[in-house]
Amino acid sequence: MTHGSDKESDEQSDDGEEKPSKNQKKRSKGGKHVSFPPDEQIVSGFAEHRSTDRKADSCLTLTEVAVAYQQSCSKHQVQPREHILHQLQQGVCVGGSVKCLDLKGERLDHRSCEALEVVLKSLHFDFINLQAAQLEENGASSLLDMILYYESTTHLDISDNSSMGTSGWRALAHLIKQSVRLSRLDVCNVPVVDYPAQSLAKALLTSRLTVLHLHNAQLSGMPLYTLIGALKSNRALQELHLTNNLLNSYQDALQLGDMLRYNTTLRMLELSNNAVADAGLEELCDGLRWQTAGLRVLLLRNNQITAKGMVHLAKALPVLKVLQVLDLGENLLGNEGIQVIREPLMLNCSVLQLGLAQANITCEGAVALAEFLAESRQIQQLDVRQNEVKVGGLMALCLALRINQSLASLDLDHIQEQDDFLMETQARLLSEITQRCLANAGLSGHATHASEMLPAEADQPADSVTTD
Repeated sequence: MTHGSDKESDEQSDDGEEKPSKNQKKRSKGGKHVSFPPDEQIVSGFAEHRSTDRKADSCLTLTEVAVAYQQSCSKHQVQPREHILHQLQQGVCVGGSVKCLDLKGERLDHRSCEALEVVLKSLHFDFINLQAAQLEENGASSLLDMILYYESTTHLDISDNSSMGTSGWRALAHLIKQSVRLSRLDVCNVPVVDYPAQSLAKALLTSRLTVLHLHNAQLSGMPLYTLIGALKSNRALQELHLTNNLLNSYQDALQLGDMLRYNTTLRMLELSNNAVADAGLEELCDGLRWQTAGLRVLLLRNNQITAKGMVHLAKALPVLKVLQVLDLGENLLGNEGIQVIREPLMLNCSVLQLGLAQANITCEGAVALAEFLAESRQIQQLDVRQNEVKVGGLMALCLALRINQSLASLDLDHIQEQDDFLMETQARLLSEITQRCLANAGLSGHATHASEMLPAEADQPADSVTTD
C-alpha cells in the first residue's frame, strides 16, 4: 500500500473476483462505477465497508494470518519479523480479536509497515504497541491509515517516535478524529509542539478518545494552551495524563484551572512530576470549585507544593462535591500542611482516597490525621508511607480506627525504633490497624477497590505494610 495513491490488492475473494484494497475510491455496481465522497462525509458507510472487508478475512486462523504475513513480506521485499510471527503463532484469537500486537522496539520502515496490512485487516487487537518503532514519515502515515481503515485496535501506543513528520501527525489526527473504536492513545516522550499540538487539538474537538497519555511531551506554554482550547469543549475524554511536562505555576496552571471551569466530562487528571507549586494549586482549586459533575481523580505527586499551598486547598475542600481521589505525595507539606487541611477534610463529603506518601510528616502530623479519621464517615484509603510516623503517631491512628468505620486501607512503613519494647509496640499497633481496616472493608464491601486509584510506590521499602 502506498500512502496517498490507489492500489489493487492481490487478494482474491472466494468467487475469484478481485477484493478492493483500502485506498480504492471507486466500487463497481451493476456494471457502473460509483464515485464515493470523502470518507469523513460517509462515516457510517465507511465503517460498514471496513466491516465487510474484515468479515471476508474473519475465518482466517492465526496460523493462516502468519502465512499471509510472510507472503506479504515477500511481496514488499522485506524480511518477516520473527517477533511478529511468534506472536501470531503463539497468540490466542477469540472471535477475530487478539489481546496485543507488540511492535515495541521494532524498526518499521515504510515497506515493513506496508507488509503489516494483511495482519491489520484480518484481526482486531485490544492493544497495538508501536513504542520506539522508529517510524519515519511515510511509514507512520501508511500504518496509521491502515489502523483507521480496518479499525484495528482500541488502544494504541505510539510513544518514542519523534520522526513521524507532518504526514505522520496528520494521519494520527485523522485516526483520532475518525476512529469509532480507538478509545485510548499514548503519545509519550515525543515533543508535541507546533504542528503536532495543533493537529492533536483539532482532532480532540470531535474525537471519541476516552483516555489520553501525554507524558514528557514538552507541553508547557503554547502547546498546553492549544490543547486546553480543545479540551474545554471536548465531551468524550475521561482521563488525561500529563506527567513530566515541566508544567509551571503561572500560565500552565492557569490554563488547567480554566479547563476545569468548563469541562465536566473529564474524570481523571494526572499532573504528577511537574512544577505546579503553591500558586498553581490555587488556580487548580479555583477550577475545582466549579466541578459539580466531573473530575473525580486528581494526582499531584511531586509538584513542589508546600504547606502554603494547603491554604488554598483548605478553602476548596469543604465545597468539593465530586473529587474522590487526591494524591499529594512527594510534596513537602510537613506537619503544618496537615494541620491546615485537617478541619477542611472533616467538612469534605467527597474525598475517599488521600495520598500523603513522602510528605515530610511525623507523629505530629499523624495525630492530626487521626483526628480527621475519627470524624470521617467516608474516607476509604490513606497512604502515609515514607514518613517518619513512629509509635506515638501509630497509637493515635490506632485509637482513631476504633471509632472510624470506613477506612479499609491505611498504608504505613515499619520505622526503626530505639529499643525492642518500642519495636514490639509498633508491631502490635500495626497489626491492630490492619485488623481494623480489614473489618471496615468487610463492613463496607470496598476492600477490592481501596487501592485502585492511588499509584503504587515504585520504590516501596521491603518492610512497608499495606492494610488492604
